[in-house]
Amino acid sequence: MVATKKKERGRDVNGEIEYEVEEVKEIMDESQGRRLTLLTSNLTRFGSLRRSGSHHKLFNRFVILPDNRWYEIWTQFILLWAVYSSFFTPLEFGFFRGLPKDFFLLDIAGQIAFLFDIAVQFLLAYRDPDTYLIVCNPSSIALRYVKSGFVMDLLSCLPWDAIYKACGKKEVVRYLLWIRLVRVRKVTDFLEKMEKDIRINYLFIRIVKLIVVELYCTHTAACIFYYLATTFPASMEGYTWIGSLKLGNHTYQHFRDIDLFTRYVTSLYFAIVTMATVGYGDIHATNTREMLFIMIYLSFDMILGAYLIGNMTALIVKGSKTEKFRDKMKDLIKYMNRNKLEKDIRDQIKGHARLQYERSYTEASVLEDIPASIRAKISQSLYKPFIEMIPLFRGCSAEFIRQIVIRLQEEFFLPGEVIMEQGSSVYQLYFVCDGVLEGVSIGEDGSEENVQKFEPNSSFGEVAILCNIPQPYTVRVCELCRLLRLDKQILTTILQIYFVDGRTILRNLLEVNENNIQIKQLESDIGFHIEKQESELALRVNSAAFHGNLNYLKSLIKAGADPNKTDYDGRSPLHLAASRGHEDIASFLIQEGVDINLSDKFGNTPLLEAVKNGHERVAFLLFNEGATLSLSDAGSHLCMAVAKGDADFLRRVLAYGIDPNSKDYDHRTPLHVASAEGLYFIAKMLLEAGASVLSQDRWGNTPLDEARKCGSQSLIKLLEDARCKELSEFPQQSPEFLVTGHIIRRRCRVFPFHPWDSTETRIEGVMLWVPKTMEDLIKSSTEQLKCSGSCILSEDGARILDVEMISDGQKLYLVSDHDRNMHT
Repeated sequence: MVATKKKERGRDVNGEIEYEVEEVKEIMDESQGRRLTLLTSNLTRFGSLRRSGSHHKLFNRFVILPDNRWYEIWTQFILLWAVYSSFFTPLEFGFFRGLPKDFFLLDIAGQIAFLFDIAVQFLLAYRDPDTYLIVCNPSSIALRYVKSGFVMDLLSCLPWDAIYKACGKKEVVRYLLWIRLVRVRKVTDFLEKMEKDIRINYLFIRIVKLIVVELYCTHTAACIFYYLATTFPASMEGYTWIGSLKLGNHTYQHFRDIDLFTRYVTSLYFAIVTMATVGYGDIHATNTREMLFIMIYLSFDMILGAYLIGNMTALIVKGSKTEKFRDKMKDLIKYMNRNKLEKDIRDQIKGHARLQYERSYTEASVLEDIPASIRAKISQSLYKPFIEMIPLFRGCSAEFIRQIVIRLQEEFFLPGEVIMEQGSSVYQLYFVCDGVLEGVSIGEDGSEENVQKFEPNSSFGEVAILCNIPQPYTVRVCELCRLLRLDKQILTTILQIYFVDGRTILRNLLEVNENNIQIKQLESDIGFHIEKQESELALRVNSAAFHGNLNYLKSLIKAGADPNKTDYDGRSPLHLAASRGHEDIASFLIQEGVDINLSDKFGNTPLLEAVKNGHERVAFLLFNEGATLSLSDAGSHLCMAVAKGDADFLRRVLAYGIDPNSKDYDHRTPLHVASAEGLYFIAKMLLEAGASVLSQDRWGNTPLDEARKCGSQSLIKLLEDARCKELSEFPQQSPEFLVTGHIIRRRCRVFPFHPWDSTETRIEGVMLWVPKTMEDLIKSSTEQLKCSGSCILSEDGARILDVEMISDGQKLYLVSDHDRNMHT
């Protein structure tokens, strides 16, 4: 599809150029790069230039600037010649076979003017379609013009009338006159400028344009109608439409002798009534040539009529794209004039308004009615290759890249525009697709220092956004740029989900800018934010464990969160899950390989948290997985629990391995406190757990002595019976040992399976006092576990032959000979 251009210019009250726009019809089947080239090649705004004072010094003195005042006068002058040539060329072809002398001289003058215009075009600077900068290189200017309209412009300047006469008046030479109709584009360009000039009424100029189009078409057709009549010799003029014409008493015999004006008006009348399909019948075709042309002409008229009717309808309905733009630009100019905005700001506003007008043909706004899923696929197809090459996102997950890509917005910026200012707050992250930008550090004295250059596949704004600091340098456009924008809020939301990628981005930020001194100065800030993210992530994992949100916890750990990471109190997720009794959370964390015996800052382990809060199932799960109940200053804790009468806590801690003979700072055991308080049931619980009646405190008192002071007869009897039993179990102990009360009783945990069995085959065991012989241990184990067994193994599978080899609290395994043979 051919691209047609529409340019627009307006002036404010001071006569300054306000804007100039070119409209580009949609070009099908074009790539993203071609779309950018198309846009830039048609945004030829020749208004006020950026830094106009310095630009002109760089231009070659033999090069003409597009905004040169003398060139604008020349364009108006050559426009008059274009109007004359466009009108006279069909007239010359139809009514003249060899120009009269006066017309010949005028024709020569016109061709000289157009030859001079060709020379001007070879010196006319233009904007580069990729960089949007003025190109003043004469070689580039000449090459560009030669590749575009030079050949047709040169052919149209040849003196075809003289060539026609020199060739013996061969008719085929006259057909080359139609080459000069390429000059019509200067007229159409002028009309389109007027159409968009806000100083002229839009309805008026549109109607004038439509009338001009209609009259020119009928003028051309009239000339061709007359030419067809002249192709017959004078003897056969009765077989032509004009030779056979009779209007009233007037006939057109020997029509070649009739004056030129009458012949032209008659031909124009024939063309108009034919186009209007009035069909009076007084003028009609009389030969095959005329019939064929009229059929072609009428077919063209149907298209022309539809064009005229469609445009008139659009004028009545209103709301065309151009009209909307005119209204918007009028409002912007009124606003700028009312507030007396500076010239640079005015240029930026007008430039962006023009870009919005032009980009509507190529921007994704045309996809607004398409479902979001399809738009996401389009965004991935267009932008994913750019984002994957951004160094900031190196090593990030594919899903994270996808979430970034589908939320990008495309923007264009003109050269000289400042996108980010030094010291300002930043709310957008930009990625460069096309063009070049520069990062400039501005000193207190106003001096500028180039910090960085941003080319395709680079990004800027990430330091200010990720570190929450003001923008460290100004970012300015050097060439027309196509950028992809990502809002800060969207990036923050994505990073809250893909937090591991957030850490990767921060590390990439340091690596990518390792040679940048200003970025290296921010290394501590970036490191702080990495640590902050780590802490926030640990809090999120702990929060999920605390509230029992297993799915969220799994998603966090799947995304890369460390389940062993602790919070400010040293608590891991397993601590919180155990304290809240979330068995599923605790089981999942154990499967993830967390440290089940990790202590927080207060010395609490996950098992202790479960025990303190009465979560039996979680406690058993942890204990079965090898967790130990580490209780600092166990004697004080147990004595306090006895004093409070907390029998449940006491029972749980004793069941999971806490020594009932633990002593506090006064060497008092829990049994001392229970005896002194007369707590019969707690004393009985302690005795069953292995508490010694013979232990003495710092004053030499035993629990029995405390019970006698209390006066509880039932308690005294309980302790006396326990004392006799204890002495009978250890007859070999010396009197000195009995006085000190340090009777050592060991416990062990026995499980009815082989230590090398898989986790699925394991079942719960039993805790026993270590007897005097291995035979007694095997016997009591088989009785309690209700299974057969012949030997006791340690955790590493070694067979234990003597009870003296068993340490307090050791895990043991009761196995049969069959089990031993299976694992041998």
